[in-house]
Amino acid sequence: MQATRLTLICHAVTPLQKQGRFCDDEAVAMDGQGAPLSLAMRYKKSRRLLCGPEARTRQTAGLFGADALIEPALRDADLGRWKGQDIARLDADELDAWLTDSRSAPHGGESLEQLCTRVSQWMQTLEGQPGHVVAITHPLVIRAAMLYVMRFPFAMFYRIDVEPLSATELRFNNLWRLRLETHA
Repeated sequence: MQATRLTLICHAVTPLQKQGRFCDDEAVAMDGQGAPLSLAMRYKKSRRLLCGPEARTRQTAGLFGADALIEPALRDADLGRWKGQDIARLDADELDAWLTDSRSAPHGGESLEQLCTRVSQWMQTLEGQPGHVVAITHPLVIRAAMLYVMRFPFAMFYRIDVEPLSATELRFNNLWRLRLETHA
């Protein structure tokens, strides 16, 4: 049986991220030169290109090809009234509840537990689909995928750093594995 290869790529940085704010549906802040293009060249062969529905994921997916399909499961967490907000100005108790209780959604959107369930259900659908999927998505979605693959407890969610334009390689062949690769 051929393995499923899933490459999760975090969207490029946005102006709101640079300002310490939660993302909204804004475009990315890059000129399309240099490192992003070299990353895109790695994934040109025989792959399915998917992305979340937001402008930042669609624009980043454009670096990898014009054939990206929108996958709703790759959408960012719904942060309700926190979208676009300065993280430092949020109510400290609400932010603490969100950071420590995976079922909490003080912003009125999706809890992180709901996000993790959505992502794990999507990944289960990939288990029967061999081949390479390149998916442009968000830091929170990639963290949720890592929890699922590594069977980490939720307490590990915020111990995973996901940088803009980083690539996370996962493989499924009867079980999911994290694959660390070198690109010399």
